[in-house]
Amino acid sequence: MKTIAEIKAEFAVADMHSYPALYEMYKEDTRSGVKKLIEQCHRKEAALEAEKQRTEKMKEYEHKYEHLGYLCGIDEVGRGPLAGPVVACAVILPKDNQILYLNDSKKLSASKREELYDVIMREAVSVGIGMRSILQATYEAMREAVSKLDVMPQVLLNDAVTIPQITIPQVPIIKGDAKSVSIAAASIVAKVTRDRLMEEYDKVFPEYGFASNKGYGAAVHIEALKKYGPTPIHRKT
Repeated sequence: MKTIAEIKAEFAVADMHSYPALYEMYKEDTRSGVKKLIEQCHRKEAALEAEKQRTEKMKEYEHKYEHLGYLCGIDEVGRGPLAGPVVACAVILPKDNQILYLNDSKKLSASKREELYDVIMREAVSVGIGMRSILQATYEAMREAVSKLDVMPQVLLNDAVTIPQITIPQVPIIKGDAKSVSIAAASIVAKVTRDRLMEEYDKVFPEYGFASNKGYGAAVHIEALKKYGPTPIHRKT
C-alpha cells in the first residue's frame, strides 16, 4: 500500500482532469489523510468551477456587442497620486478567451496582477498604452492608448466614462472593471505598467518612497515633499 505522502505527491503533480481517475483509485482507502486529501481536491474543483462562472458573468457586455466586431476594454490608473503619470490601457481580447481571475486591479494582489499581466500580454489580440501628466490627462491617455492598438476596434467598453474626440462607438459601464473582462484586463495592464514605472522613478528619487506609495500621498511622501520639494514628475495642479 502506498504511503499518504506518496499519494499526496501523486495528486500534487496531477492536473484536475486526472482527479476522477485518482478518486476512483483511492475511493476505498479509509485513512483519514487520504480522505482529507480527496476532500481538498473536491474543494479545489468547486472553486475553479465557481471562478469559471464568475468570469462568464463578466462577459455579459462582450457577448452583447461581439457581433459588431472587435471589442476594446479601456481603463486608467493614476488620477489620484501627487506624482507620476496617468496611465491608460486599451485591450482587445480574443472572443474565445478563457482567462480566469480577471477583476478590478484594486481587488487583486500585486503578485496576481503581475501573473495576469503576462497572460494578458501573451493572449490579447492587441494592447495599447497611453501616458499623460497634463490637465485632462485621463482622456488624453485613453486616446493615446486606443491609437496604439494594432487592430482598430469596432466598440470601446469604458470604465464609466465617455472619451471625447473619439469616433468609435463607446459603451460606458459603471464599475466596468468588475463587470467586463475586457475592462478588467485593461485595468490590470494599466496598473502593472504604472507600478513598474513608479518603481523605476524610485531609483531616481529614492527619498519619496515611490516604490511603495506609487506617488500617492503617503506620510513618507508628504514629509519628503516638505523637506526636498517637488520633483519633475510631481503635478503642479
